[in-house]
Amino acid sequence: MDVSIVIVSYNGRDLLRRSLRSIYTHTHEIDFEVIVVDNASQDNTPEMVLAEFPQVTLVRRSSNDGFARGVNQGIVLARGEAFLILNPDTELTSNLLPPMLAYQREHPTIGILAPKLLDADGSVQLSCRAFPGLNTALFNRYSLLTRLLPGNRFSKRYLMTDFDHDAIADVDWASAACWLLPRFAHEKIGPLDEGYFWSIEDVDYCRRAHRAGLRVVYFPQVSVQHHIGVSAATLASRTIKERHRGMWRYYRAYMRPDSAIAQPVADTVVRAGILLRCGAQLAVHNARRVLRPGQR
Repeated sequence: MDVSIVIVSYNGRDLLRRSLRSIYTHTHEIDFEVIVVDNASQDNTPEMVLAEFPQVTLVRRSSNDGFARGVNQGIVLARGEAFLILNPDTELTSNLLPPMLAYQREHPTIGILAPKLLDADGSVQLSCRAFPGLNTALFNRYSLLTRLLPGNRFSKRYLMTDFDHDAIADVDWASAACWLLPRFAHEKIGPLDEGYFWSIEDVDYCRRAHRAGLRVVYFPQVSVQHHIGVSAATLASRTIKERHRGMWRYYRAYMRPDSAIAQPVADTVVRAGILLRCGAQLAVHNARRVLRPGQR
């Protein structure tokens, strides 16, 4: 078996259907399997998979314990030489796996190979980034400062807006919407950290890949269409809270000062900042719920 494609789904039935159709339409010349781990969807996603894609290995979880745990469970069942970690809100538009596999096999120091991601209109998503710093909270993709001052050097550095997105390059980290992860690399790095419910687990895993002496490579010779955040939007309040818990976890793992004197001060400031940011996003979300009833 060349590749095991592992997809973790939650309440994204129609997009998952499109993703699975695209896989079976465009994937040729290799032996592959598809494993869907469903995180207790409430929109009949498992029933759709069973009825329309009987060749898929379906894992039906009784609870939604996050993306990382779902990926780990899928990999346990996987038989492939490599794993393609794929979001259910992606669509393949070409036979991307043979060139990705060939490039990875030619470069065995690669731990994670990530293709170009495209929006539905064909524009390039900024899917590879620099590792976050303390100022990333103010200069990330969705921040007010980035929207008001898109050319500022802090946002440009983190989002890599000046980077040539048509060139193969080593990067700090790349979005886990689509990763080719060789089995040997997974065995060396270990499973995804299940302490992250949703988001930031990809930043953490790429950091661990670098620490293991492996490369994270952006590979724009192939591309995937990605509809950002559809599954997360169905559980917006929880994902906001869990994303901020993930920020705290990441800070404690990689960004905390070593000094016994500086650490309590830094912890207090960072924790307060994360709580304020989380509270502000929840407030905006709840205001939108009032204006748009039915949003979670």
